[in-house]
Amino acid sequence: QVQLVGSGGGLVQAGGSLRLSCAASGNILSINRMGWYRQAPEKQRELVAATASGGSTNYADSVKGRFTISRDNAKNTVYLQMNSLKPEDTAVYYCNAEGVATTQAVGTIIHDYWGQGTQVTVSS
Repeated sequence: QVQLVGSGGGLVQAGGSLRLSCAASGNILSINRMGWYRQAPEKQRELVAATASGGSTNYADSVKGRFTISRDNAKNTVYLQMNSLKPEDTAVYYCNAEGVATTQAVGTIIHDYWGQGTQVTVSS
């Protein structure tokens, strides 16, 4: 069983910074892509940033230049450094691991997983 445990959310004033982290645990062979999504009240969940195992990254236009995603493949951990935070960044942030390969009794299984979500609140 794979678990994603995220941390680092909280309350910060506009212009401040937060760092989110998310560690995947379990009998993991590899993870294709890890990233962060967010969902604000009454809005759809949206991609914030993601990084592939080879190092490529992509960001939502709204966070480019302010957020930086990084990954430690050896630790199956992804980080999101969020700078110059704005009130519109307020949301629940969800960690995502896509294409997680694990060893099971029946062989190798590939599945996607989500973390439990961490609240980020930016006050004006």
